[in-house]
Amino acid sequence: MWMLCAALLALGSVQCFSRDSKAVTTTLTTKWPSTPLLLEASEFLAEESQDKFWDFVEANQNIESDRDDTDLAYYDLILKRASVLLSPVQLNLLKLALSLRAYSSTVHSFQQIASNEPPPPGCKAFFNIHGQTSCDTERLKVMLDNAVERPKPYLFKGDHKFPSANPDAPVVILYAELGTKEFTRFHQLMLAKANKDLITYVLRHFLSNPSKGRVHLSGYGVELAIKNQEYKAKDDTQVQAGADVNATVIGENDPVDEVQGFLFGKLKTIYPELKEQLKELRKHLIESTNEMAPLKVWQMQDLSFQTAARILAAPSVDALNVMRDLSQNFPTKARSITKTVVNSEIRKEIEENQKHFKGTLGLQPGDSALFINGLHIDLDVQDIFSVFDVLRNEARVMEGLRSLLIDTPYIHDILKLNVQPSDSDYAVDIRNPAVNVEETDGRYASWPSNVQELLRPTFPGVIRQIRKNFHNLVMILDPTHENMAELISVAEMFYSNNIPLRSQVQIWSVSCAILTPSFNFFSISQGVLEKRYPYVEISSILGPDSAYDNNRKEGKAYYEQTGVGPLPVVLYNGMPLQREQLDPDELETVVMHKILETTSFFQRTVYLGELNSDHDVVDFIMNQPNVVPRINSRVLSTNRNYLDLSATNNHFIDEYARFLFLDTKDKNAAVANSFNYMTKKDDGIIRPVTFWVVGDFDQPSGRQLLYDAIRHMKTSNNVRLGVINNPSENTSNEKSLIARAIWAAMQTQTANNAKNFITKMAKEETAQALYGGSDIAEFAVGGMDVPLFKSAYESPNVNFLLAHSAYCRDVLKLQKGQRAVISNGRIIGPLEEGEVFNQDDFLLLESIILKTSGERIKAKIQQLGMVEDRASDLVMKVDALLSSQPKGEARIEHTFAEDRYSAVKIRPKEEEVYFDVVAVVDPVTRDAQKLAPLLLVLKQLVNVNLRVFMNCQSKLSDLPLKSFYRYVLEPEVSFMADSSFAPGPMAKFLDMPQSLLFTLNLNTPESWMVESVHTRYDLDNIYLEEVDSVVAAEYELEYLLLEGHCFDVTTGQPPRGLQFTLGSASDPVIVDTIVMANLGYFQLKANPGAWILRLRKGRSDDIYKIYSHDGTDSPAEADDLIVVLNNFKSKIIKVKVQKKPDMMKEELLSDDTHENDSGFWTSITRGLTGGSKPEEPKQEKDDVINIFSVASGHLYERFLRIMMLSVLKHTKTPVKFWFLKNYLSPTFKEFIPYMAEKYGFQYELVQYKWPRWLHQQTEKQRIIWGYKILFLDVLFPLAVDKILFVDADQIVRTDLKELRDFDLEGAPYGYTPFCESRREMDGYRFWKSGYWASHLAGRKYHISALYVVDLKKFRKIAAGDRLRGQYQGLSQDPNSLSNLDQDLPNNMIHQVPIKSLPQEWLWCETWCDDASKKKAKTIDLCNNPQTKEPKLQAAVRIVAEWSDYDQEIKRIYNNFLEEKERGTTDSYQYVVHPLHEGKIIIQYNV
Repeated sequence: MWMLCAALLALGSVQCFSRDSKAVTTTLTTKWPSTPLLLEASEFLAEESQDKFWDFVEANQNIESDRDDTDLAYYDLILKRASVLLSPVQLNLLKLALSLRAYSSTVHSFQQIASNEPPPPGCKAFFNIHGQTSCDTERLKVMLDNAVERPKPYLFKGDHKFPSANPDAPVVILYAELGTKEFTRFHQLMLAKANKDLITYVLRHFLSNPSKGRVHLSGYGVELAIKNQEYKAKDDTQVQAGADVNATVIGENDPVDEVQGFLFGKLKTIYPELKEQLKELRKHLIESTNEMAPLKVWQMQDLSFQTAARILAAPSVDALNVMRDLSQNFPTKARSITKTVVNSEIRKEIEENQKHFKGTLGLQPGDSALFINGLHIDLDVQDIFSVFDVLRNEARVMEGLRSLLIDTPYIHDILKLNVQPSDSDYAVDIRNPAVNVEETDGRYASWPSNVQELLRPTFPGVIRQIRKNFHNLVMILDPTHENMAELISVAEMFYSNNIPLRSQVQIWSVSCAILTPSFNFFSISQGVLEKRYPYVEISSILGPDSAYDNNRKEGKAYYEQTGVGPLPVVLYNGMPLQREQLDPDELETVVMHKILETTSFFQRTVYLGELNSDHDVVDFIMNQPNVVPRINSRVLSTNRNYLDLSATNNHFIDEYARFLFLDTKDKNAAVANSFNYMTKKDDGIIRPVTFWVVGDFDQPSGRQLLYDAIRHMKTSNNVRLGVINNPSENTSNEKSLIARAIWAAMQTQTANNAKNFITKMAKEETAQALYGGSDIAEFAVGGMDVPLFKSAYESPNVNFLLAHSAYCRDVLKLQKGQRAVISNGRIIGPLEEGEVFNQDDFLLLESIILKTSGERIKAKIQQLGMVEDRASDLVMKVDALLSSQPKGEARIEHTFAEDRYSAVKIRPKEEEVYFDVVAVVDPVTRDAQKLAPLLLVLKQLVNVNLRVFMNCQSKLSDLPLKSFYRYVLEPEVSFMADSSFAPGPMAKFLDMPQSLLFTLNLNTPESWMVESVHTRYDLDNIYLEEVDSVVAAEYELEYLLLEGHCFDVTTGQPPRGLQFTLGSASDPVIVDTIVMANLGYFQLKANPGAWILRLRKGRSDDIYKIYSHDGTDSPAEADDLIVVLNNFKSKIIKVKVQKKPDMMKEELLSDDTHENDSGFWTSITRGLTGGSKPEEPKQEKDDVINIFSVASGHLYERFLRIMMLSVLKHTKTPVKFWFLKNYLSPTFKEFIPYMAEKYGFQYELVQYKWPRWLHQQTEKQRIIWGYKILFLDVLFPLAVDKILFVDADQIVRTDLKELRDFDLEGAPYGYTPFCESRREMDGYRFWKSGYWASHLAGRKYHISALYVVDLKKFRKIAAGDRLRGQYQGLSQDPNSLSNLDQDLPNNMIHQVPIKSLPQEWLWCETWCDDASKKKAKTIDLCNNPQTKEPKLQAAVRIVAEWSDYDQEIKRIYNNFLEEKERGTTDSYQYVVHPLHEGKIIIQYNV
């Protein structure tokens, strides 16, 4: 207390009047209207299950009449209704989802789909029946009656389809807003028809009157970086006063409120009477702190450890707040941190832990990592939306395990089990008379037969020739298949080249089949054979019962028995090759790789003595655990569907009336509770495999399935077997003799007797006898209690049959009589009529379960010490729960020995499920700035066991963080005092130093493309001394990114220059893009909705067709690819293309063809900008000078306008400017249409998101440099042959047509070399010595301020791909490419040649002497490292005409402002385009 008093007294003697604190705020909104929280909540429920979605819809259909007037009451009512369907943890996650507005994009995607219908005029809600729309319920019946005449509509993966038992019913799509009166009226009508199976009811959201507001987003970071002021780059134009939208919402202090060791938040609570004095003290301390005098090097050395010590000294409940405050405001906190003493125990423990981090996690000091329940969260790749998905999946599993009555400590043990299904590596047994595996062929007699030869050293890649069948290839081919001859020729190639591969070819089809050992190939035509061999009786060779015919039958039987799927099939050592590996061009490579891979396996087995020369190698291979008698694609598919068996209740199926009203989860539990299982023995052991056999056991197909299951069960002690009857007809005693007998036996007899009796019941002769009138007692087995059995059998109670039938219909979604197998909760089925599922398939199922999950889960469950039945049940239920989770990376177990001194620890609440969260972080890194707020929200949101380990760097020589940072994330929607919604999440930088120059950067999820809107200030140069109070930066989410990878299936290479378009049915070309050679990458952008992806009309569409696709929303055979963007997460698709047969020799980037310039780039041409109107003939492209430039910040935009004016003053040729949109200010984008109209030029804003796979730059200036050079091949349409880059700060004094037409002599681009005539600058010419001198080897070092690119040549030699490849390698080293845009092309001068332009093309005072200035064609305002003269000052001094240009532009700009105020500039606004829904936009490409 005395320290506080002293501080307050000292404050009283401070005689100064401080200026008000300055602040910077940032908001980010969507382009689309705000969506109702009710609809977003419904989408959250839909991701839980469709049942919960429809329950939520039912509960909220009248919410408009139920709610109070306030937003808070509306929100609380939504949560109350949702809480009935969600657990407490899920409810908290719903709150986060609503705060993030995570499902706003999902809701809006339906709105876009509705707009494509389009909605009938005057309808607040409407329905679509097979392409016809209406809101008149009177027309519903007529539309349904004739619906069958029209095709069914396409349903998307995210559609909400009401559960229906009639797949053939007409599809009715209702477009309405949940909660409105119109919705209720239509919904009740559709529900009534859907419940009678008259329609398939689909609901899509539709707002007839969208909100005027926008969605305020969160989940992004904002950086306020301190800018280097070595060269003054700030515009001196005064910012006009005006009100900013979010400038008024600063009303609260930073919640941490720690300033120079004082925790003001706590002090205000403890001493409320000193509130005003504390406020003054805080203000004084901030201002004294914010005067950031530079630190000495010795002061910075231990900053990382000192910051950690400060965090660890705080109480654990406050430690994360302190970490957030120190890391996010580090530049102003650093000086006070230097006074912190680091305890030796902390330092020692951190250093010990770092050895562990390096050894187990590969982390170096200063690295960061985050683990949630052992799952690694990569902060560079994953955003809050993917973290949200992880939390949700983990909560689902943990709560499922908890509801199975497993204690919390065991839950995390079970979670760590890796039970994900692996891709199939099963092989089929090839030991069959139909397959020849002889080792006695005479041509191999000289080869050694000793397996020890495998261990003899050879050159890498050499295949050892040993007379043993190590490598066996079986081909089963269809003679009608187009590739049959090529596949046989591959096998023949192996044979003729003495490759030690035993090959077997079977040729089989419906009409004829040939089985031929080795390579005796026949061409079958009886007439031909008779003519050629008239003396031979052909029928004795090929006829019935001939050796050929017997072989044919054996071959056919083998093919059918193995279940290997459609022809052609190629087996390597019994393992089927994937379909894509059967391309004849691929097969040779694939088989050779297999041989080399398998050789190492055989070497190991020989070395260990498991295989010797006396063994039959084929027997040895076929006895491996992965070999099964039959391969069933249904069983091996990794696309699996599981029952939710995580409920625990006391319901049983004999309580049929109650059973009917249970939800799906409880029905599953009731069915599981009611089973008595059959097993091989009554020996009381835990059985990890549970089969439920589903079928009509009063039909032969159902009995056969049951019989095969019993036969398998009798061979395995790991299996238990239950039965579910799915009758083909309505349930009655007369038609369910077998089913009732099975059920009665299982309820009344011992397991062994029941098993023997049911085996009898499954036989056909038994069924025939029973239905022939035989008494059931005749089939009793020894030891059965027949009277007890008969009383159950003859009971009139058929509740179990009714319940089974309802369960098959409602939960398993089976039609009457359909068969299925459920193995540990995994549904395999429905099986088709006549589909074989036999004993071998049950063996395969068992082996998969044991291999992936069964044994591991069984071992964990055994530790719980339960009785056998309960334990086996638990294995089944846990397996279903764990295996149903999305496949992801394996969990990492972290056993950190030391967390006593060097870790922040927050313990979970007792007896509740908790998330185990481990973070490793250096508190003075960008990761700490992001991680601290994320961990704080996690702590508020869910129960966590949190440990944050410090991973500090020592001996720092520079300030580790030179920026302020805010991560915008709130755990719940916030409200104002009047219970209305708060304006939305916002980044707030309060009490910032005023003497520094800042630049503002957004750090958004990878798939977001944002732009700055509505701000008066220069966000690239924020100088708070010149600001009234608040710099309010407003951004808008302009697009979501659609990314993809494209490959040519024939060559396996990306089709460079291929173009895709994205659009809608009514507007097919809204945006388009070009495929890169790097990874076949392409990117497109759109707003939420369903879009159509096509090859662009022109050469792309002429030469190529789409072969296959992955990640789209279209069925495989669709011509047009439908891509739905409906969330904020990244969407990445894969497309394979193939050249059309008559275009195999054509190339996209040939010299003698030109891409048709119709489509995107001309679809939005602006008549208003002085260019040609869309209906006018297109100008010849040679008549246009295309100039590309980039600028960021008001000063450089001012230079850019002057550069443009200087170009226009010196040419009569039409000019088209191309600007990189990513960093342009709202002011520039608003003014440029007006300027274009006045001066008669064309322009286009181009945009490209830095690809995630290309090494990211973090500094804005370096990102802009990257855009100058790295994406030239994809930024511009193919029709642009040449592009000139002109720096923004350049003045042009000649006609640039001359440069455009300059002969580059075959080089892809031309640059001007650096001047060498100003001798006093020799000491700064770094390229004259060291690395650059040796690398250039006498060539010039070129400046990147002006260059000309021959885009045709550039693309043809893949220059862009080469530059990106070199950049990727060099940029990993932070010390390389210091001038990225300049160093990279100069570094690549040997691979991508540069044509040196004449020196007069670029003059700059820094490097060129005064005498050469009079010849200068352009003047560049290069920085001068000697004088550090500010740009504006240099411009006025060096370029005589610069001031005149500047004044001319200012006059034009003032005219624009006057016209804008009068409201007469509408004709100069951006062109509106349908994709962007009324937001003013401008022509884009790529």
